[in-house]
Amino acid sequence: MQEINSINIMKKFSLFEKQWTPHIIAELNGQYVKLCKIKNDFIWHSHENEDELFMVFKGTLLMDFRDSRTIEVKEGEILIVPKGVEHRPHTNGEIVFNLLFEPKATQHTGTVESEMTVKELDWI
Repeated sequence: MQEINSINIMKKFSLFEKQWTPHIIAELNGQYVKLCKIKNDFIWHSHENEDELFMVFKGTLLMDFRDSRTIEVKEGEILIVPKGVEHRPHTNGEIVFNLLFEPKATQHTGTVESEMTVKELDWI
């Protein structure tokens, strides 16, 4: 039988400092649960075939959309970005602790390549 343990999310956040680099903490039903510390601006991108769930544990995440909307996601809140919708996450200068829930095949920045793109994710 597979070992079953609880995961302390805040302890996992303490294991890394690098921003905009997701770390995998769990896997279920073809999905990864990832943690990411974010600060300032990311790049515009979309995911053609996958929805993304963002859950904020600390701080406030701001999500821009091409229709000029910005949605504020506060601690304890989630935002789901539907597949194919171009978006740009950013913060107001604070470090935000964010959990991502998305299919294993989801590429970090979709089809957009930039210096911020992470191609291989680490487990913590």
